[in-house]
Order: sequence, then C-alpha cells, then structure tokens
Amino acid sequence: MADRQHWALPRIRVLQIEDSQLDAELVLSELDADAIDYDVRLVDEERAYLDALEAFRPHIVLSDLSMPGFSGQRALDLLRERDQDLPFIFVSATLGEEAAIEALRNGATDYILKQNPARLASAVRRALREAEAQRARRRAETELIRAQRFESLAMLAGGLSHDLRNLLQPLLLAGDSLQDYQDDPRLARLGRLVRDCGKRGLDMVQSMLSFARGARRAEQVRAGALLDALNLLLQGSVPRGVTLTMSADDPDLSFDGNHTELQQCLLNLSLNAIQAMPDGGGLDIRASQVHLPSSFFLSDEEACEGHYLCLTVADTGVGMDEESMQHMFEPFYTTKETGTGLGLISCKRIVTAHGGVMRVESRPGQGARFHLYIPLAQPPAEVAEEEEMAGLQGEAERVLVVVEEAGQLSLLVDTLDSWGYQAHASQSGTAALQWIEAHGVPDLVVLDADMNLFTGVRTLAALFEHGYRRAVILLARPDAPPDMDELPVLEHLYLVDKPISTPKLLRTVREALEASAGGE
Repeated sequence: MADRQHWALPRIRVLQIEDSQLDAELVLSELDADAIDYDVRLVDEERAYLDALEAFRPHIVLSDLSMPGFSGQRALDLLRERDQDLPFIFVSATLGEEAAIEALRNGATDYILKQNPARLASAVRRALREAEAQRARRRAETELIRAQRFESLAMLAGGLSHDLRNLLQPLLLAGDSLQDYQDDPRLARLGRLVRDCGKRGLDMVQSMLSFARGARRAEQVRAGALLDALNLLLQGSVPRGVTLTMSADDPDLSFDGNHTELQQCLLNLSLNAIQAMPDGGGLDIRASQVHLPSSFFLSDEEACEGHYLCLTVADTGVGMDEESMQHMFEPFYTTKETGTGLGLISCKRIVTAHGGVMRVESRPGQGARFHLYIPLAQPPAEVAEEEEMAGLQGEAERVLVVVEEAGQLSLLVDTLDSWGYQAHASQSGTAALQWIEAHGVPDLVVLDADMNLFTGVRTLAALFEHGYRRAVILLARPDAPPDMDELPVLEHLYLVDKPISTPKLLRTVREALEASAGGE
C-alpha cells in the first residue's frame, strides 16, 4: 500500500516469458489486484523474445525459469547483453534457494515463487523504481564525464591560446603596415592577405576558446559574426552527404546577447540535425529579421510584440513524431543511444535568458526546423574605417613599449614610429625601469601582461613606486585577465585584449594620451 501512495506508476509495458497460459494469467492477476496499469506481450521462445525486446520495448521482464526449447537464464543473458538496467524478475515454481542466489548473481533483479505470488506487485514497483534511479545515476555519470572532458578541453585551449595569440599578433600588425605601401599594389595586396589571415586565425582561437570556457559576458552580437563563428566550428563535422548552407539577410544586424551561448546553442542544434540525416540531406541555417505580434506568444510566455532576429536550423532528416515533440524539452529525454537529453533544454534556457522564445516544426520523414527568436536592440552607428583612423597621428609623444617576445616588440615599436610617435623598446620590466632612470618618464607605457620573469602587473607596480602616474595600456589575454587586486588605483589604465590590431592600438594610444594630458 505504501508503494501506491508514494510512487504512482504510469502505464508500463510487461514482457512475459511463459509457456503456460494459466500461469501467465495468475501472475498478471497479482498486478491487477495491486492496480498496476500495464500492457503485456507473452512469448515462449527465443526469436519472439528478441523481437519483443526490439519492438515492444518493455519496462520490465517477468520470466519462468524453464520452458521447452528456451530458458529464463538464456533470456536473462540475452537481455543483459543489450541493457544493464532493465528489470528482470524470475517467477517460477522450480526455483530453489541456490538457484535463486545464482540468478541474482547473474543479473536478475528479483525472484518470486509461483506458490507465493503475493510479493510480486511490490517487487515490480521496487524494481521499476530502482531501475529509474540507476538510469538517472548513469546519465549523471555520463554528464559528469562529459563535463570533465570539457574542463580538460578548456585547460588545453587556455594554454594554446597564449601561444597562438603571440603568433597572430605579428600578422595583424604587419598586415596593416604593408597596406601603407599604396605605391606598390603587390605589397598592399600582401598586407590585406596577411591581415585577413591573422583575423581569421584570431576568430578561430576566440571561437574555440570561448566555447570551451563558456563565457558569460553580455555584449553586442552581430548576426553575421555569429554564423561565421558557427561555420568555423562545424568545419570537419559535416559529412560529405550533407549539404550545408548558411545565410544572413543582414549580416550587420546587432543585438544584446551572449555570443558564446548562442554559438553553443546553434552548434548543438546543427550536430543534432547532422545525426538525424544518416543517409545525407540538407542543413540550412539562416538569420532573418521578423516582427512578432502579441498573438504569436503562448499563454506561458511573456507577450512582447516587436522586432526579433529569427535564427533557423532546418534539416531534411528523419523528423520527430508527436510523442518526441511533446517530451523533447524534458531533462534527460533523448531518442539517441548515447545522448544525455540535456542539449535541447539547454538551448531553450539560453534562448529564454535572452528574452526570446523557441518554436519547433517537425514530422516523421519530413525533417525538423528549429526557430530561435531573439529580441533585437538598436545597433550602434557604424563608423567607416577611414574615419576611425583619422586623427590618430602622433605628435612625437614618447611611448615606452615593454614586451618580452622580440617579434611582437619590434612590430609594435615600428607601427607606433610610423604613426608619428617616439616608441622605445624594452624586453623586460627591469629594462623598462632602467630606461626610465636613464631617459625620464615617458608620456605613455604599453605593457604585455604575460611576461614571464617580471610580469606586466609587477612591472606596473614597480613603475608606480618609481613615481609614474601617466597612462598605461596593458595588453592581456581575454581568457586570463591579470590579477589587479594588489595594485594601487590607477586613474588611466587601459586593459586591451591581445592580439591587438593597428586601428585598435592607435585609438587606445590616442585616448590614453589625451586622458592623461587632461588629468595633469
């Protein structure tokens, strides 16, 4: 009675292995007496049993021990080869104590004597409850292993990003410098190629790193950049039989959101779509602007009429039936053998966190279309690159550049020199302090935060102790910002992500010098 009060069973599927129709009915009468709701399939030979496991997909197996041409032990062995958790209960008149113990050792869930079937219903309830708990534990263990793999990936990505950013920095600066040679079209073209390769490499590093780390910052997300990053992540994952198309009606369409989380959501949906097309097909990913009226929203959603970005992931795969559509956002629900059942609910959480809604269209054999509606923000006014570069010419201000890596140091100094600054190079914090003692205080210091022997933060603290109070530009990895807690309050400190492009460098230098001069 306690089982019925505390754990109500849904309708279950019972696979019964029994060669006696009368015994089968007696066993089922115990379930009827306990008000257990069930469908049953009766088999008495191996082929029918295997077919039932595949087609009937039982929640529990009730088996006699011995039958002509087939045995309960054989049925148990076949089941355990396929499923470790599905409950299997022996119901037999010939099961002795030693045989019962051996059956339990071999993987049976329980045993019931036909002469005393009163315990059968409670045994069924307990077995189903324990099987569900075991499956939940296995899902949790799988998700833990998956999380540990992502953590390892994040650690690896963090270590690689430092070296990759150092390699990309010269490409960005050298590419911009080569474009200044407009009298030689070949050099100008080479400059554009070098710069574009550097930017593409940086996009790949940032996409992989942010995906592994799971960044949480709010930002202005651009539709085109979101699809470009997704395209980079999908490279190598799309089989030859699947045709991938991506398009954005307005690539410059911007909105407030989290690039990393939306990228993760689209990647999850795309990989699901690929798995739903084992024989090939088409995967279409689109970004378009739509207007949603109040009538579009469901009763449990906040009706916010307005303009939305619609991100659509559509495939021509196997599709989903009505039952899958009803349960797909439930935790741990999955139709894949190795799935965790957390991907779609994670996507829905991400979209909801952005103030948006999801819609799904699908039918068996007709593919699936996932629509993500994200509310749009007014994009900031775009400024032409030529206008951005205007007014960034230096006036012979003295800039001390402190970078440990020789190639980066040389390019930074050359770039600043070519734009009218007096740039001075130091390869360590100690050398920077010696330069200041010999030549006086510069107008600006540009520091690499990732130096080994004398870090950027330690160098900055030493500069402050030596009386330096002017502006500082600290170049740092976005995935590993420096610890600034022990530093005094610095009025004109500019923390800039590495690698830095020429326009970003010149704008920040100009802003820092003007702010520092205004504070004197």
